[in-house]
Amino acid sequence: MTEQVLRRVAGHERRFNALFEEYFDSLGARLDAPSFSRFAPECLALVRDLALRGGKRMRVVLLHEAARLVSEEPAEALDAAALSIELLHAHGLIHDDLIDDSPTRRGGPSTYYAYRDRFPGHPRTALGLTVLAGDLALALSLRVLLDAPAPPAVRQAMAEAQTRAAADTFMGQIADLERDFGPAPDEDVLHAVADYKSARYSILAPMRLGLLAAGERPEPFERELGDYARLVGICGQMRDDYLDLFGDAAVLGKPTGGDLRDGKQSYTVRALLSVVSGADRAVVEAALGDRSCTPETVAVVREIAESSGAADRMRADMRRHAERARALATAWRGRWRRDAVEFFELLPLWSVDRAR
Repeated sequence: MTEQVLRRVAGHERRFNALFEEYFDSLGARLDAPSFSRFAPECLALVRDLALRGGKRMRVVLLHEAARLVSEEPAEALDAAALSIELLHAHGLIHDDLIDDSPTRRGGPSTYYAYRDRFPGHPRTALGLTVLAGDLALALSLRVLLDAPAPPAVRQAMAEAQTRAAADTFMGQIADLERDFGPAPDEDVLHAVADYKSARYSILAPMRLGLLAAGERPEPFERELGDYARLVGICGQMRDDYLDLFGDAAVLGKPTGGDLRDGKQSYTVRALLSVVSGADRAVVEAALGDRSCTPETVAVVREIAESSGAADRMRADMRRHAERARALATAWRGRWRRDAVEFFELLPLWSVDRAR
C-alpha cells in the first residue's frame, strides 16, 4: 500500500472504531429485553467485547473505498452499512469459534469459552447462549440497515445485499465442514469454499454496499465484481491457511497449528500432501486431526512444509491469484475514479503479504 492509501485506511479504521463504540454505548437503552433478565445484558456485553476487541476492519475499508469509486463525498448511509458489516462479522466469529471449539479470539477468550467459564456445570446452557449471541449480532446487522438514514429503496437494496451475503456465508460454512469428510478435496472445491465462506461477505458484500450507499447500482458490474472478490477471497483464505502453520501466534492472537489439529483439509494441508511421501507424509498424516498435537510436532510439520517446497508453492499460488485480481481492478480505471481504483489494485498483494 502507498503511504497515501495507508493513511486513508487508518482514518477509516479510527473513525469506525469510535462509531462502533458509540453504537454499543447507546444500544443497551434501545434494545428491548425483559426487565428481570441478567442473561440478556451479559449476552450483549459479550458481543460488544468481541466486536470492539480489534480486527483489521478491512471490510469497513472496502466499503468506504467502494463508495469512493463513485464519489469523493461521504455518503450518509455508509455508517449504517459499516456497522452492519462488522456486526455480521461478529456473528461469524462467534459461531466459527463454537464450531471450531476455539478458546481464544483476537487475544482474548472466545464467546463460547467465556460462556463455558460462566456456566462450568451447564455445557448446554453455554452452547445455547453462544448460538444466541451470534444470532443477536446477525439480527442487529440487518436492523441497523433498516434504520439507516437513506431512501427506502436504498435501505431495502442494502438489506437484500447483506441478507444474500449472510446466506452465501452459511452455505460456505456448511461446505467447509463437508470438505473435511471423504477424500482430499481438489483445488476447485477449496476455491468454492473460499468464495462462499469468505469472499462473498468479506469482499463482494462491502463493495455492493459501498456502491449502493454512494448511489451506484452494482448489478451491471456483478460478474466482474464477483470475479474480483473471488480471487481476493481465495488469496485471503490461502493466506489464513498459510499463517495457521507459519504465522506468529502472538501476532495472530491464537496458537498456530489449529487447522492441523482439527483435521481440516486446508490449502496448506493439500499443498503438503501433494508433495510429501514416506516418513514425512506419515508425520503429517499422524498430526492431521490429532487434537493433542504438540507445538513441537507443529514445528516439525512446518519444517517439512518448507523443505519439501510446499510453502514456496503456496506463496507462488497466492501471488498468481493476486496478480489476476489486480489486473481485473486495473480495467476499472476507465469507468471509476482513478485514485479509488488504486486501492483495489493494491489490495490483492496486500492480502498475501499481511502478518495476521
